[in-house]
Amino acid sequence: MDTKKKQVLAFDFGGGSGRAILGALQNDKIQIEEVYRFSNDPVMLNGTMYWDTLRHFFEIKQGILKAKQQGGFQSIGIDTWGVDFGLLDEHGNLVESAIHYRDDRTVGMQEKVFQRVSKEELYQITGNQFENFNTIFQLYSLLEQRPWILERADTLLLMPDLFNYFLTGEKRAEYTMASTTQLLDAKQKMWSNEILEALHIPKKLLPKIIPSGTVVGELKEDICTELGVEPAKVIAIAGHDTQSAVVAVPTQEEEFLFISCGTWSLFGTELEKPLIGEQSFQCNISNEGGYGNTTTLLKNIIGLWLAQESRRQWIKEGQEYTFGELEEMAQQAEPFQSFIDPDAPEFVSAGNIPERIREFCRRTNQKVPNTVGEVMCCINQSLALKYRFALEQIEKCTGRTYACIHMIGGGIQSKLLCQMTAQASGRKVIAGPIEATALGNIAVQLMALGEIANIKEARRIIANSQQTLEYIPKNREQWDAAYERFQTFIQE
Repeated sequence: MDTKKKQVLAFDFGGGSGRAILGALQNDKIQIEEVYRFSNDPVMLNGTMYWDTLRHFFEIKQGILKAKQQGGFQSIGIDTWGVDFGLLDEHGNLVESAIHYRDDRTVGMQEKVFQRVSKEELYQITGNQFENFNTIFQLYSLLEQRPWILERADTLLLMPDLFNYFLTGEKRAEYTMASTTQLLDAKQKMWSNEILEALHIPKKLLPKIIPSGTVVGELKEDICTELGVEPAKVIAIAGHDTQSAVVAVPTQEEEFLFISCGTWSLFGTELEKPLIGEQSFQCNISNEGGYGNTTTLLKNIIGLWLAQESRRQWIKEGQEYTFGELEEMAQQAEPFQSFIDPDAPEFVSAGNIPERIREFCRRTNQKVPNTVGEVMCCINQSLALKYRFALEQIEKCTGRTYACIHMIGGGIQSKLLCQMTAQASGRKVIAGPIEATALGNIAVQLMALGEIANIKEARRIIANSQQTLEYIPKNREQWDAAYERFQTFIQE
């Protein structure tokens, strides 16, 4: 990469790996270069699933060193998954490694929280989709099971905010991440005193909320000395990886649909303000904060996790398939033989997903997928049909009709899933960019540095920077018939 350009450094943490990516604006395009990649593996200890938080910070330092070797950078931005957090004591030290959202400590917590704040009231305040792993239920599990941990804690920082603190010493809560907690008043854009008081969660835990794109501070002197780098700015970009990806949707339309497709699939649309009412409550649709104080109305759907975890199971059994081979086998399988609800509870935790899929099909009196190809075909067509279900919910809530769907993120490398999505939804699918999260992260940094004027210009530049593919719907009658059958298996 040309060292004369103003470069920024994006860290993108995913469920299985993380990356350090340099980005720069040149000739009306954002150029990106991955300089470092690392594994992100959960750690089981005494029955609890943790993130290896200190290792995360070690890898951030390694990424900084690699970026230094490629010409340096003016700023750093970090995005991660939502909801998870670290706790700091009064001296600013980490109380324990962050616990993984797939840990089972939150089982049964929703019902206990609803005894203190009704489900309807909680939704009216936060507008969040109900998920066992939401921060509110993680915190309540601590209150119930390990109250001494919270007694030691002085500050709660969500994952990107925690890393920003490690780098700068500044404790802040970035808006998009705060909106994943189910502790934020979606309309007031501030922590909900009503919820905190009802659940006896100490308000002191939650730091000041700042807008996406805010400069948090500069790299601390000791880090600069250790790594031999200049004190670059640390920017609180749209820290939730979904919202970084939404920044990179390559459209100039004011109203658009997107699927941010990765381990999770986030299906949604961007709005000026929250949409909270009886319809959205019944559909269990989330209002999440976006860049520029926008709201993203979205549905959280299990995504490629089903394929990823199935592949891990087959590897354990001695069958090491690539994702390309799995897709080819899925294409060769006879379609529409069996369906699952991807969001059924049994598919959330790690383990033998292929066997759970077979059990789901036995229980629902369907043909049981026995071969690898049949399992993969079931996963892909079930995801595509669940996307259609989410599409109908969003159109019902917004009262709008959308002509196409933008699919972004690593999941679009599956051409089969993209084509099935077009066919299941009856909408044209525009797929790209693959590197949406990193591009959105970089674009917010460039806006904060004054290199890009606004998000409309950022999206135009990103569209100019990346190629997209179009998928046109076909075989509508077959997919409509499949959807009728599929709806009988949805457990919402």
